[in-house]
Amino acid sequence: MSVGLESCDVPLVERYDLALVDLDGVAYRGHLPIEGAAEALTGARAAGMRVLFVTNNASRPPEVVADQLTGLDIPTAPQDVLTSAQAAAAVLRERLEPGATVLVIGADGLLEAVAAEGFRIVTSADERPQAVVQGFGPEVGWHDLAEAAYAVSAGAWYVASNLDGSLPTTRGYAPGNGALVAAVVTATGVEPDSCGKPSPTMYRIGQERVGASRPLVVGDRLDTDLAGARAGGYPGLHVLTGVSRGRDAVMAAPGLRPSYIGADLRALHERHPLPEPDQTGWWRCGQSGARVRKGGDGVGTLELRGPDDVNLVRAACAAAWDFADAGGRLDPGSVPEIGPHVR
Repeated sequence: MSVGLESCDVPLVERYDLALVDLDGVAYRGHLPIEGAAEALTGARAAGMRVLFVTNNASRPPEVVADQLTGLDIPTAPQDVLTSAQAAAAVLRERLEPGATVLVIGADGLLEAVAAEGFRIVTSADERPQAVVQGFGPEVGWHDLAEAAYAVSAGAWYVASNLDGSLPTTRGYAPGNGALVAAVVTATGVEPDSCGKPSPTMYRIGQERVGASRPLVVGDRLDTDLAGARAGGYPGLHVLTGVSRGRDAVMAAPGLRPSYIGADLRALHERHPLPEPDQTGWWRCGQSGARVRKGGDGVGTLELRGPDDVNLVRAACAAAWDFADAGGRLDPGSVPEIGPHVR
């Protein structure tokens, strides 16, 4: 079954009642604003769309995240933020009764979220916790990981806020929560239940929190934000302001593909045309077009024409995905970096 783009003949803010918005690379970049983000989100709210910020970061409490967004001219209340720490605590609540003992490995954001659900937090495996929940914290060390391993080996339910292998910092990429979880998995052989993206759990919790009927996932990373959308059956908007670029979308496997593609958050206020094939094999979108020419060796070469804009990315995705889903093999070397260069 082919997994492709969708069309929307009205602005997305008119079709969907909730935007589940990622943070870094979407609403801001590091500590800097992204052009158009504040105006787009303010306009979305004015149009009646709810906005819930959904982040895999389990170390920062919602109040801290809300303050940062507000400082970037995106007025945000703590209840407008859903962290993977809150998601992990909500998942614990689905199986454990209030007052159950939980060993928490992580930073203040995770401790606060677990305590808010009424669980009793313990610090040692000797206290026989019923569950271990692990989230990123810069102070997490060997002794913390050892306690987690002891408790999990003794039968405690193992939950991770997310499994991100790396964490972006101002100096580059550092080990993320997934790298630290791997140490416990290696010691115990037990894989945790993960609540963060690409699991769709956070999207489900966010939708239930708001009571929305038509949610839209908005993210910059195909392997987390948009993979979670596909896994949960949610439509996803891929904005080209962060990690995954136009070329990444063209090369995406079915489980990572977005439903819509936009330059930035202003795409919430745009209509999204669907590329259409013509009789010559070109997929056309606006003034841009793309096709895959199959060589004698059976390998396809991507050909492009027209302005280097979002429509070119859409057309290229349609052509490449159609070819791949029919069993073709696309030459990666024929796929250039395309789309708005917003970095």
